[in-house]
Amino acid sequence: MNKFGKVAVLMGGKSKEREVSIKSGNAVLASLIRQGVDAYAFDPANQPLHDIESYDLAMISLHGRFGEDGSIQGALELLGIPYTGSGVMASAIGMDKLRTKMIWKAAGIPTPAFQTLSARTNFTDVALELGLPLFVKPSNEGSSIGISKVNDIGALQGAYELAKKSDPLVIAEAFIGGGEYTVGILGDESLPIVRIVPSTEFYDYEAKYLRDDTKYHCPCGLDKDLEMSIRQDALCAFRAIGGTGWGRVDFLMDENRKHYFLEVNTSPGMTDHSLVPMAAKAAGITFDQLVMKILNLANRSDEKYGEVFYVG
Repeated sequence: MNKFGKVAVLMGGKSKEREVSIKSGNAVLASLIRQGVDAYAFDPANQPLHDIESYDLAMISLHGRFGEDGSIQGALELLGIPYTGSGVMASAIGMDKLRTKMIWKAAGIPTPAFQTLSARTNFTDVALELGLPLFVKPSNEGSSIGISKVNDIGALQGAYELAKKSDPLVIAEAFIGGGEYTVGILGDESLPIVRIVPSTEFYDYEAKYLRDDTKYHCPCGLDKDLEMSIRQDALCAFRAIGGTGWGRVDFLMDENRKHYFLEVNTSPGMTDHSLVPMAAKAAGITFDQLVMKILNLANRSDEKYGEVFYVG
C-alpha cells in the first residue's frame, strides 16, 4: 500500500450535503486504514487547503457544491495532487443538471423533457407543455435538496421559490412514472442496476438518508438484455460529460419500458444507505474492494478529460 503514499480523504466541506459527506468519508477512511493505507481525514471547511500539499493523493468523499462541482478538483490540479473521480470539466457539468441534459439532448441520449424557470415564466404554459405532475429542481444541487413534485398549476410558483433558495438556475422536468433506477460506474464497467422504491412520494432527501423503509432491489427486475443495454447507455451518458474514474447515473423508466437519464453523480455517497456500494456488492465486490478500486482509478490531470464516446 506504500504506492499510494500519504492519502487525504476529503470529507465534510461547505455544502448542504456536509453531514452525508462526513458519513461517506469516515466509511472510506476506516476502509483504507483497515487495508494498510496511510490515510487521514481532511475537511476543507476547517483546514487550510494549502495543507493538502503534504499529501500524495486525495480521495474525494465530498458531495455537492465546492466538492463535487469542479471547485476542489481545480484546486488539486493547481497543486499537482492526483485525486479520485472525474476532472474539473466533468465535475462541473455533472453538478449542473441543465447543462448535463443539454449535452445529452444534443448527443441523442434520452432525458425527460425540461424547461428553465424564472420570475418571468408563465407557469401555466410550463404545465401545459410538460404536463402534470412535474418536478421542479435547482440545477446545481444534490441529494434531492430543493426538489418538489408539483401536482397542480397553483403549486408551481411555490416550488420555483423553494428551488431558487438553493440555486438561481431552476428547471422544470416532465414526470416519468415507470420506476426509478440507478447505474454505478466503475472504470470502464457499469455495475448491476438498482431499482429504488421509496415509501415517500418520490426519492427525496429523507428517503435517501433518514428513512429505513425505502426499498432497494438488485437484481432490479428488468429483463437481462434490457438491463445490459441500459448499462451500456449509462456508460455513454457518463462519458458524454467527460466522466472518468467512477460515478453514478440515475434514470427513470416509463410504462413502455423506455428509459430516460436524469443526472450524473460524479462523487456518489459511500454510506450504509448508498447505492454504488449496494450495486458493487451485487457484483461480488466488497466495500473494501470497492474503495481500493476507486483509489486505484485516481489519475493525474492530463488523464482526466474523458474519451471519445459513441451513441447508438
